[in-house]
Amino acid sequence: AVEQLLAADAAVFVAAVADWRTENSAGEKTKKVAGEGPPVLRMVENPDILAGVGHHSQRPGLVIGFAAETQDLLRNAEAKLKKKGADLIVANDVSQGSGVGSSGVMGGDRNRVRIVSKAGVEEWPEMSKDDVAARLAALIAERLKTIIV
Repeated sequence: AVEQLLAADAAVFVAAVADWRTENSAGEKTKKVAGEGPPVLRMVENPDILAGVGHHSQRPGLVIGFAAETQDLLRNAEAKLKKKGADLIVANDVSQGSGVGSSGVMGGDRNRVRIVSKAGVEEWPEMSKDDVAARLAALIAERLKTIIV
């Protein structure tokens, strides 16, 4: 579905669709059957939308993904940048011990991100999520100035 919308200047993927889904969906409630135990759910991998766009022949001039990681933040973000064909990965440590704010990144109102690109890593200081969004919007606008003629 996303590929039908290509001919875009930029694509920003702020959240991942679940990596997995059930192979079959039930059209109605799955009822308990005495003596059978819980149903067995077979999982299949969902399509990787970011990689699909990042490697598409009509790829936007700017492709940005996010990496919410609990370990090996930079290593995982750099691998994601290459694997997905992105120009930038906005990486943030969502582990309990991230040291961000009083309640951490998830559920909190603060974040500290790293912007990972082929040129290297830019570490942003801790700031409100609103400020991260504003600064990211400004970064995207600057990048688009060099792409759009």
